[in-house]
Amino acid sequence: QVQLVESGGGLVQAGGSLILSCAASGIAFSINDMGWYRQAPGKQRELVAIITSGGSTNYADSVKGRFTISRDNAKNTVYLQMNSLKPEDTAVYSCNVQYLSSVLRLKGNAWGQGTQVTVSA
Repeated sequence: QVQLVESGGGLVQAGGSLILSCAASGIAFSINDMGWYRQAPGKQRELVAIITSGGSTNYADSVKGRFTISRDNAKNTVYLQMNSLKPEDTAVYSCNVQYLSSVLRLKGNAWGQGTQVTVSA
């Protein structure tokens, strides 16, 4: 089973930057897609960015050009570099990892505990 530990959230002024990281540990045959989601108060959780095992990326329109997702496969870690932050980026950010289990190669889905990002005006 895969466990995720996130770090890097906090309070930042509008226009500032933050970097989030999410490290996966545990036993898995392979780690496939890694992504970041966010949920603002009173809103549904939304996809922010996703990166495949091959490095292909996809972003929500609202963060294109400002956020960059990357991964270090040797460390089983995914990062989210967030630049030009806006107050509307305020949310709890959670990482998600899709993997194949080491036993029976079953598909698995792990979530991080979430980290708060607050952007002040």
